[in-house]
Amino acid sequence: MTKYFRSNVDAMASYVPGEQPPRGTQIIKLNSNENPYPPSPAALEVLRNIDGEWLRRYPEPFGGEFRQAASKVLGIPSNWIIVGNGSDEILSIIIRACTEPGRKVVYPMPTYVLYRTLVEMQAADVLEIPYPEDYSLPLKELIAADASVTFIASPNSPSGHVVPNDDLRKLASQLSGILVIDEAYVDFTESSALDLVQEYDNVIIIRTLSKGYSLAGLRLGFGIANPKLLDGLFKVKDSYNIDAIACAVATAAITDQAYKNACVAKIKISRTQLASDLKKLGFLVWDSQTNFLLVQPPQGNAEYLYQKLKEQKILIRYFKQPGLDDKLRITIGTDEQNQTLVQALTDLLATKHKE
Repeated sequence: MTKYFRSNVDAMASYVPGEQPPRGTQIIKLNSNENPYPPSPAALEVLRNIDGEWLRRYPEPFGGEFRQAASKVLGIPSNWIIVGNGSDEILSIIIRACTEPGRKVVYPMPTYVLYRTLVEMQAADVLEIPYPEDYSLPLKELIAADASVTFIASPNSPSGHVVPNDDLRKLASQLSGILVIDEAYVDFTESSALDLVQEYDNVIIIRTLSKGYSLAGLRLGFGIANPKLLDGLFKVKDSYNIDAIACAVATAAITDQAYKNACVAKIKISRTQLASDLKKLGFLVWDSQTNFLLVQPPQGNAEYLYQKLKEQKILIRYFKQPGLDDKLRITIGTDEQNQTLVQALTDLLATKHKE
C-alpha cells in the first residue's frame, strides 16, 4: 500500500482528549476541567442576536474586536495580542513557526501532553525533563537544554501547581529561544507572569476562555507577547482563523469580568471543600491553583475507581502513564456534583475494603 503520511506522523501517537459524551447525556462530567457554570449572560445575549451578515462575510482576520476588549481588561496594547481558535491553535502556530527537524523543544513532565503531539507533527526534537516529587521547576536542566521553544504550564496540569515568577524570570533571561508560559488556568490563581512579556522579548503568555469564562465549546484563546515576536507568528496563522461568532461572544465574555470573577470565587470555595472531603476519605490531595485536583486514592486503586465511577455515569480523568497511573484528576464541579462524587467514592472504598 502507498505510504500516504510522513514517517514522523506514522510513528506518532494521537493526542487523547478527555471523553466527550454526546449532548444530552445524563452524566456528571468532571474529566476535562470545564467550568461547571454557564457563560456570561452578556455572551449568551450576543449569541442570541447573531446577524446573518456576520456569517455571509469573512471575519476580521486578526480578531480586532476581541483584541481591543482584552487590551482594556489586561492593561496592555492590543498589538501585543494574537487571537487563535482556542489556545491550542496558538501553541500550534508557535511550533510551526519556530521548529523543524534538528530544532529542540523542551518542557517538564508531567504536563499538557498536547505539547508532545504538536512537536512530533513537525518532526522536531523533544526533550521531556521530569519534575521532582515536589514539582519544583528543574531550572538547571531547562536552561542547559536551551531549546528553540520551552513550554512551562503555570498553573500546571495535572499537578495544579504554580511556577514562581522568579523561576520563570531566571529561565527567560538565560534562554536563546522562546519561553511559552501557558496560563490556561490563570483565573483560578492569585498570580500571573504577564509582566514578563514586557521584560523579555522572548516570552509569550498563552490564555484561554475555555476555563474561567465557561467557553470551552466556543474555541477561543490568545497569546500575549512583544509585537516583534508576534510578527513572526502572524506569518503562519490561518488567514481567517477566528470566526465572527466566536470573536463577538468572546468579546462580551472577557468584558464581563464581574460575572467571571463570581464564578471563579464559587469554584475556589468548592475546591477547598472537595479537597477536605477527599482527605477525610484518605486521599492524598495535592495543593491546587486550578479548577481541578490531583489526588491519590488510599488503596492505590486509581484505575479501578475511574472505571467504577464511569459505570455510575461520573467521569473523571485517569492517565495510564508513569508517575500518574496511581492518581486521578478531578475537575471541580458544582457543590451538588462534588457531593455525588464524594458519596460514590465513599461507597466504592468501603466495598473494596470488604473485598
